[in-house]
Amino acid sequence: MRERAQIEKSIADVNTLTKELDEAVELIELGEAEGADEVVAEAERTVARLKELCEKKQLESLLSGEADANDCYLEIHAGAGGTEAQDWAQMLLRMYSRWSEAHGYKLEYLEESPGEEAGLKSATIRVSGHNAYGWLKTESGVHRLVRISPFDSASRRHTSFSSAWVYPVIDDSIDVVIEEKDLRIDTYRASGAGGQHVNRTDSAVRITHEPTGIVVQCQNDRSQHRNRATAMGMLRARLYEFEVRRREEEANAIEATKSDIGWGHQIRSYVLQPYQMIKDLRTGEETSDTQRVLNGDIDRFLEAALSHRVGGEGAEMQAEVGK
Repeated sequence: MRERAQIEKSIADVNTLTKELDEAVELIELGEAEGADEVVAEAERTVARLKELCEKKQLESLLSGEADANDCYLEIHAGAGGTEAQDWAQMLLRMYSRWSEAHGYKLEYLEESPGEEAGLKSATIRVSGHNAYGWLKTESGVHRLVRISPFDSASRRHTSFSSAWVYPVIDDSIDVVIEEKDLRIDTYRASGAGGQHVNRTDSAVRITHEPTGIVVQCQNDRSQHRNRATAMGMLRARLYEFEVRRREEEANAIEATKSDIGWGHQIRSYVLQPYQMIKDLRTGEETSDTQRVLNGDIDRFLEAALSHRVGGEGAEMQAEVGK
């Protein structure tokens, strides 16, 4: 039913765009015939707006991967650098949270480990809504920040690194076999906000899948059993994503963009000092409006990365829209 509703919405969107375009073209023809310049100008503005909407819809049509329509988990980890890196991790989490809220996605905080003085050591959230994974999947990688540190009394410029990792939520229709002998399960006392009960008992759960080294953790519930169930769901999703990535790399001889995902390989640079510039190192997309991006307006980077990832097909479709 969800798939049907989405297909019906897509068809309705195309029909609406077609109808508005036909009406605008008709108005232009009538306006030119009668010398009504204002009518022509207004209709041309409508056509320009429809062109932007079409470009957006073209990109959405590229979200056709097996798990693109799914919800996703987003993990943020601070890199080396202590408080400065931990503050940067919190800034990244805020950026993604604001983007998600602006696009109508629901957020659920599953794990949060606060820094010693400020910021976060790590955090995991679930982003729920149609195409959440499809839009965010290209954000996996290392993000670099250059700024005057607010934690440095000498006001020196610092470079900090934090990583984002995005993987899809999978349902029971996808079978992921997990052997109990491959798991190491640890319980610990939750940190940060969560109420007295959460912080007093060993309700938080960390699961390590030893063959792959994948680690997931959850502390958002006072029940250890519910946290374990959530963590197992996260582990299934990570193992699924791990296998999909392995198969993609074998099929595509490990294309360059995938080898860049991991520590030591930046995907985007955020420079706040001595000048203002955010640049995606994979696509070349850049902007000097840094505050707008840090407040969650990252659509231009997501769209460019998505087009870049699909390669020639994306460029070809964009060129067709441009015509």
